[in-house]
Amino acid sequence: MTADRRPHFQVTFTLLALAGIAYALVQSLVAPALPDIQLALNTSVDSVTWVMTAYLLSASIATPLIGRFGDTRGKKQVLVVVLVVFCIGTGVSALANSLAVMLIGRVAQGAAGGIFPLAFGIIRDEFPRARVAGGIGLMSALMGVGGGAGVVLAGPIVERVSYHYLFWLPLLVLVPVTLAVQLVVPESPIRVPGRVNWAGAALMSLGLSCVLLAVSQSRVWHWLSLRTFGLLAIGIVFLVAWVRNETRSAEPLVDMRMMRIRGVWTTNAVAFLLGFGMYSSFLLVPEFVETPKDVGFGASVTDAGLFLVPATTAMLLFGAQTGRLERRFGSRPPLVAGALAATMSYLLLAFQRDDPWEVYVATTLFGAGTGLAFAAMVNLIIENVGAAETGIATGMNTVTRMVGGAFGGSITASILAATVGADGYASSSGFTAAFGALALAVACGALIALAIPQSRPGDAFVAHGVGDVPVSVAAALMTERERTPERSR
Repeated sequence: MTADRRPHFQVTFTLLALAGIAYALVQSLVAPALPDIQLALNTSVDSVTWVMTAYLLSASIATPLIGRFGDTRGKKQVLVVVLVVFCIGTGVSALANSLAVMLIGRVAQGAAGGIFPLAFGIIRDEFPRARVAGGIGLMSALMGVGGGAGVVLAGPIVERVSYHYLFWLPLLVLVPVTLAVQLVVPESPIRVPGRVNWAGAALMSLGLSCVLLAVSQSRVWHWLSLRTFGLLAIGIVFLVAWVRNETRSAEPLVDMRMMRIRGVWTTNAVAFLLGFGMYSSFLLVPEFVETPKDVGFGASVTDAGLFLVPATTAMLLFGAQTGRLERRFGSRPPLVAGALAATMSYLLLAFQRDDPWEVYVATTLFGAGTGLAFAAMVNLIIENVGAAETGIATGMNTVTRMVGGAFGGSITASILAATVGADGYASSSGFTAAFGALALAVACGALIALAIPQSRPGDAFVAHGVGDVPVSVAAALMTERERTPERSR
C-alpha cells in the first residue's frame, strides 16, 4: 500500500482506541458486579473470584506471546485474530448460565490483552514521527480510563438491567470495530524473522500462572498458608528456568539482553510499583466510600463509582499531553511527575479523607499522575528497543503492571481483612494502612524512575521515520529506491 492510499493515522487510532477501551472496560466492569454474578450463577463467594482470576491468568500469559506473534507475523493480522477471540469470549460470557461457561468466556477475554502491545506497535509503525509519542501516550492512558469507567458504569448497568449487559454492551462496539480493523488498518512490513521458543513460552506461562494464582487466591488461602508459599516457590523456580532457557536459545521469546537494558528494566520496575498502586485504587476507593459513615460515606455501588469520574477524566486529559511533554522535556520527567502526583493522592487518602471533596481532590490527583506515568512508561520502553521488538517489549511491560496490580490488590485486601470488625467492615486504621502502603509503593516507583536514562527532548522517535513519513512507508520507499537501479540496468 502506497503512502497516498494509506488511511489517515487518526482513523487507525480511533479503531485501536475503541478496541482498547472495550478491553479495559470488560476487565473492570466485572469487579463491582461479582456479588450479582455469584447469585445468578449459584456459586460461592470463593468460587466467583475465579471470574477475575481466570481473566488475570489468561491476560498475563497471552499478552507477551501475542506481542511476539505481532512482531513476527504482522501486527494487523494478529490483532484481527485477537479481536475475533475477544468477541467470542465476550459473547460466551454474556450467555453464561454457569460458572464453568463464564470462566471459558473470561479466559478468551483475557487473551485479548495483546490488543495494547499490538496497538503500540501499529502506532509506532504507521504514525508520523511527531505524532508517535502522543499516540502511544493517549493509547496507554486509555487503559486506565477504561478501567476507571468500568467501575463507574458497573453499578448502573447491574441495577437497571442485569450483569449480562456488562458483556453485551461492549460487544456492540467490538463487532463493528473488528470488521473495520480488517478493512481499514494497514499491515506493517516491519517484521522480525524467526520462530517462537515454545519451551520458553511454556516455562514463562507456568511461572506466571503459579505466582499469580498464589497471589490472587491469598485472600482465600492466606499469605502464610502452605499452598500460597508452595505455589510462589514453584512459580519462582519456573521463572528462573525460563530465564536460563531464554539466554541459551538461538531464538528467544524474550531477548534477555533487551530486558537488561537500563532503560527497560528500570521502566519495568516502575511499572510493577505503579501497577501495585493503580489497580488497587479502583477497588479500594469504592470500598472506602461504601463503608458506613463512621468510617466512610455509606455510598451505594453507583454513587461509589462516581468518586472515580475525576480520575478517569484526568487520566485522559493528562495522558493526551504526553507527546507535547516528550518533545519538550523527554519521557522521564512526566513519569517522575506522574508518580509523585499519585503518591500525593494516596497520602491524602491515608490522612485526609473526612469529606467527599477531599476524596475527589485525591482521585483527580491520582488520575493526572497515572495518566502521565503510564503514558510515559510505554514511550520509554519503545525508546530503548528496536522497531522489531516493540510488541514483545511493551507486552512484557503490560504484564509487569498486571503482576504489580495483583500483588497490590491482594496485599491491600489482606490489610483491610485484618481490621474487619463485628459489623463486617474494615476499620478506619485499616484504610489508612492500605492507602499508606500504596503511597509507599508508588513513591518507590518515583525514586527508581530517577535512574531511567534521560533522552534528549524530541529525540525519542527520530529513528522511526523520515520527517512526517511513517516508518512503514519509509521502509517501503527505501525498498523501492533499492529496486530502481536494478530496473534501470
